[in-house]
Amino acid sequence: MLRSLFAGISGLRVNQTMLDVTGNNIANANTIGFKSSSTVFQDTLSQMLTAASSANATRGGTNPMQVGLGVQLAATNTNFNQGAAQTTGRPTDLMIQGDGMFVVQKGNEQLYTRAGAFTFDNNGTLVTPTGNRVQGYALDAAGLPTGGLIDVTLNTGALTPPVPAGVQLTSYNIGADGKLRGIFDDGVQRDMAQLALANFNNPMGLEKVGETSFRQSANSGVAQLGVAGQGRLGTLVGGALEMSNVDLSAEFTNLILAQRGFQASSRVITTSDQVLEDLVNIKR
Repeated sequence: MLRSLFAGISGLRVNQTMLDVTGNNIANANTIGFKSSSTVFQDTLSQMLTAASSANATRGGTNPMQVGLGVQLAATNTNFNQGAAQTTGRPTDLMIQGDGMFVVQKGNEQLYTRAGAFTFDNNGTLVTPTGNRVQGYALDAAGLPTGGLIDVTLNTGALTPPVPAGVQLTSYNIGADGKLRGIFDDGVQRDMAQLALANFNNPMGLEKVGETSFRQSANSGVAQLGVAGQGRLGTLVGGALEMSNVDLSAEFTNLILAQRGFQASSRVITTSDQVLEDLVNIKR
């Protein structure tokens, strides 16, 4: 059977995958915190027709003669470049300026996201639109994060120092440092919690799990937890959201490339079929 037939089939497969990835990027052009992906192709094994030979006293060396056997998908890389800012004015909408990801708890699993469209639920817990609980740290008397990760809530009973009896929370805000600051009716502002951020040695190794969230994988490295302003972790912008980083002009160009690549591969299959037909009809 002709090698070109199978090479054309491999071309159809990878260009179809490129169409799938590009289509998903375009579909999420307006998704908060979405990170686009791109495809990387590589050739498959090449069949050796004649091996290379070295030069000797009577003749020069010769190069190997090889025929490629098609193409395959090497990787789908996630682009973690910063998306544009959209101002909303809502105090619970947060955008990370720089590196880092929000830490959220979904059941017993810890996930990571750049989408900061949060709100407080009926229990006063800061949650994502799908109900995942935003994680942070309790603060000591000096306002420094202490202990392990906890749910970020409007609970005033666990503050240090404690809130005097009869004093009520009237409003709140979240600063660039990620601290949830409560404003009480005695005129005092008290830090209630601080949002946690995470970073990874290889963010492209994270696994997408839907809901604009990621899961740690074997090649992402362990989550490096901290708070805004520490190390490579960025700062927070309140009242704003990070938009999708999809570049529609680039995606439509990729769409054309994938379409033409698919058409060219199908033409290879058609031509190979015509050659086979000619071989079958050689004797009549």
